[in-house]
Amino acid sequence: MTVSYLRADGRIKTKRTDGSEVELRLSTLPTAFGEKMVLRIFDPDVLLKNFEELGLLGDDQQRWNKMTAKPHGIILVTGPTGSGKTTTLYSSLKLLATSEVNVSTIEDPIEMVEESFNQTQVHSSIGLDFAAGVRTLLRQDPDIIMVGEIRDNETGKMAVQAAITGHLVLSTLHTNDAPTVISRMLDLGLPSFLIRSTVLGVMAQRLVRTLCAHCKEKTDIDQKEWDDLVRPWKAPKPKYIYRPVGCLECRNTGYLGRQGIYEVMPMSDTLSQLINDRCDLIALRKLAFKEGMRSLRLSGAQKIALGLTTIEEVLRVAPPVDLEG
Repeated sequence: MTVSYLRADGRIKTKRTDGSEVELRLSTLPTAFGEKMVLRIFDPDVLLKNFEELGLLGDDQQRWNKMTAKPHGIILVTGPTGSGKTTTLYSSLKLLATSEVNVSTIEDPIEMVEESFNQTQVHSSIGLDFAAGVRTLLRQDPDIIMVGEIRDNETGKMAVQAAITGHLVLSTLHTNDAPTVISRMLDLGLPSFLIRSTVLGVMAQRLVRTLCAHCKEKTDIDQKEWDDLVRPWKAPKPKYIYRPVGCLECRNTGYLGRQGIYEVMPMSDTLSQLINDRCDLIALRKLAFKEGMRSLRLSGAQKIALGLTTIEEVLRVAPPVDLEG
């Protein structure tokens, strides 16, 4: 006799010692040697953080704000699971949601409950997937739609249709960097002319651990190590950087908290001209850098120079830049 075991998910809300709420999500999976459990912690206060606290700084923040200020089109955030995509979208939507702006979301699952959004959860058992959810939301007079993830051709088509009919659509994908999102959308079967006419921009992101301010120490930096980090560009080496030490405040890890590093690619007219059915990804990437896009590693180098994180952290999460193919 074969017994089938399925994974189980659940969530609970609890309170910290200071009275603030925190939500815990538990995912369990039966394995050969027992039950495997993963606990994710969602802090509602993260929605109250501004972009500086999230790590989105300077020119990158200005580019992102310019994209989200547009009345219609598609904005995509890309990165692996756990890279902070949902937090970025929620924080942006929180700023955009006013009494005059109808913000609706379709998610799987609803990551954080927010009263200013109209949130809907995907239910595959009753036929409510992302595509059906967007189709339904379009009849709810939304101004801004957030789609949890564009996973297939049908969801992509509905997101494009929403953008064409005058809605601002924010969603996520899983790619290594911002330019690769275009080839991913082509792989999903979306026509290149629709991508050109609807995509406003793309932002790739990762999360790096930030150094504990109570115990971090100054240290010298090797020129070769710095050059390898910022390659193929050249950037001035800081006089010194900081290294993790460990104390009671950070539980002897040397790190306390996390911040994002970002790669923001607004879609310009010149970039759009490179989008076709046989899109040259290397040419697209080179032009994006020429127009001011900063790579994930350069964004990380900026935070290293500010004393916020370490070279090891940036190299751990940020892929090298490929300009050769």
